[in-house]
Parts: sequence; structure tokens; C-alpha cells
Amino acid sequence: MEHVTILNHPLALSALTVLRNRSTSIADYRTATRSLASLLISEMLTCLSLKSSKVITPLAEFDGVALSTPVMAVPILRAGLSLLEPFLELIPAAQVGVLGFERDEITSTARCYYEKLPKTPANTLVVLLDPMLATGGTLSQAATLIKESGGTSIVAVTVIAAPEGVARMNRDHPDIPIVTGAVDERLNGQNYIVPGLGDFGDRYYGTASD
Repeated sequence: MEHVTILNHPLALSALTVLRNRSTSIADYRTATRSLASLLISEMLTCLSLKSSKVITPLAEFDGVALSTPVMAVPILRAGLSLLEPFLELIPAAQVGVLGFERDEITSTARCYYEKLPKTPANTLVVLLDPMLATGGTLSQAATLIKESGGTSIVAVTVIAAPEGVARMNRDHPDIPIVTGAVDERLNGQNYIVPGLGDFGDRYYGTASD
């Protein structure tokens, strides 16, 4: 699909299967999320630019490299927080912004109730973190807010996506690439991804009602 990178890695596919399994325990769910998030974020970070960095090894001088692109992570509450720690393990110096959205269960539209985006250099890469790209409404609104705050280079990382959400992002924000673990078949009548993995946040935080 256009502007989408699907991570076809054995460890990613295995972790995603664990997340899909309705019998997976909370502990195993969190472990699989961490593993998959690290792989997805590593794939996304291949777009970062490098600069020369000369160092002295114990034996000689070496012409190495260092990252030259400032990075900011923006998890979308609450499920996006599950991807933040693996992100910071890879980029510990990254800035962090936070966006909170609440979905209306009847209309499936999202309302932004919290926004905290730090000031960033113009060349900062802003990484949106949200496990589920369903209708695309939340991610599209988040991208708009970041652009309004001055962000010009944005990429999205999701665990799974629906074709409808990908299409929405391609229509609203064709400049934003998406890195995901899978693009599933469709959305159902309640706008849940099928076959999907259920409600990611409820399963990760142990707040499912059944």
C-alpha cells in the first residue's frame, strides 16, 4: 500500500501472533508489545540522517558516525504509551510530546482532550506512536495538530492498521509514511480492525471487561 512499510520480520510476525491470541496473558502481551515495538521503531529509524563523528578507540583513531536528526516521540494516549519506553531505549535523548484523544463509542469520532507538544528545531523528526490505525481519524487529527505546532517531518508507527485508516491518512496526509506490523482485512460495523487483536489498550493495561 502507498506510503506504508509492513514489517516482514520473523520476530515481528511471531510477536504479532502473540498479541492477536485472545488467550495471551497480560504479562506475555506486554512482553510481545515491547519486542514488536522495538522492531517497528528500529525500522522507522532507518530514515535518520548521519554526520561524521571521529572517535579514539583504545588502539587508534576511527572515522565513525553520529545521528544528526533531532527526534521527538508523540504517543497518543493511552495505548501509545506502550510504545514510548522501547522508543526511548533506542533514542534516549528524544523529546516527548503527548496527545490525548477520547473516542465516542457511538460515532467513533475522536476528541482531543490533552495536548502537550514541546518546541522543537525545524528539522526535528516527529514520530507518532499509536498501536491501532483503524478509521484513521485520531491519527489524522494528531498529525494536523503537530503540523499546526510547526512539525514538518512526521512518521507514524502502529502495531496494526486497517485499509480504511491507511486510505484516510493517504488522503489527509500523503506526506506521512507509516510503519506497521500488518495491514488487516477491514473494519467491522463497530470500526474495530478484523481480524485484529481486540482493544489494544484494554488488553495491555488489563482493563477489559471480559
